[in-house]
Amino acid sequence: MIKNLTEDEFKKIIFDYEVNKEWKFLGDRPAIVDFSAKYCPACKQVASVLEDLSKEYEGKVDIYKIDTEDQQELAATFGIRSIPSILFCPKDDKPQMSMGALPKESFVTAIKDVLKVD
Repeated sequence: MIKNLTEDEFKKIIFDYEVNKEWKFLGDRPAIVDFSAKYCPACKQVASVLEDLSKEYEGKVDIYKIDTEDQQELAATFGIRSIPSILFCPKDDKPQMSMGALPKESFVTAIKDVLKVD
C-alpha cells in the first residue's frame, strides 16, 4: 500500500533535513518516494505502476507519495522542478533521484540495483 506523506512525516520516516546536513535514512526498509500532483497525467501512470510494485514488494520496500501541490516546501527542499520525480532511498547508501514517468521495468531494475532488494 502506498502512504501519502506530509513534511513532518517525511522528517520522521525518511530523512530529517533540519537536523542532519548529511543524508541519514530513518526508515526500516528501503523506500521509494514519489513526488507528484493530482493534475499530472504522467504521475497517474507512475501511480498505477507503484501500486503494482507495492503489492509485489510488500514487506521489502516501502512506497510513499508526496503531493507537491500540498507539500510545496518539502518539494522545494528537494529541488523538485518537474513531476513525477522519484526518490529511491536505499537502507545504507545515498539516495538517487529519477525524473519522469519510468516504465515498470526501470522501477524493478532500480529496486534491485539501487535499493538492493530482490
